[in-house]
Amino acid sequence: MKRKDYQVVFPAALIVVMVVFLSTIFLANANLSFADASNKKAAAVAGASAVEQTEARIKQLQGALKITGAQEKLWDNLTQVMRENAKDMDAVTKDKAENAKTMNAVEHMKFHSQITEAHLAQLKKFIPPFEALYASMSDEQKKITDTLFRTGKHGKPKGK
Repeated sequence: MKRKDYQVVFPAALIVVMVVFLSTIFLANANLSFADASNKKAAAVAGASAVEQTEARIKQLQGALKITGAQEKLWDNLTQVMRENAKDMDAVTKDKAENAKTMNAVEHMKFHSQITEAHLAQLKKFIPPFEALYASMSDEQKKITDTLFRTGKHGKPKGK
């Protein structure tokens, strides 16, 4: 029974971690506060785009995960999806930034819905290449990946 529980809990936990990870990547530039102060808007617009943040994240992950030559094709498939998702998110957040001053409360709620739908679509695209890469990893790489996704910290896990 415990093995069956693990088979259900682990994938569910992985999905939750992926949502958090993708939210960090893709929503860091989107200002989703209901009390949208104009100085926060300016900071969000002036900040790095999702594409820039994703490129930085890809470099951090590649260094931390020590992707091997045999894993290069799987890694490239994953980073292609990450880049496409970032471009899509930049397009969504650019639209919001251009219209933020004239949006009413209903339009803000619709934008939140659009972001949620975009995240779901991105997760559906992201999970298959991530699963393929994860399956190819050594036990040490899996341990590092699990720590990175569990803690959200990039680089060497604490205590090592």
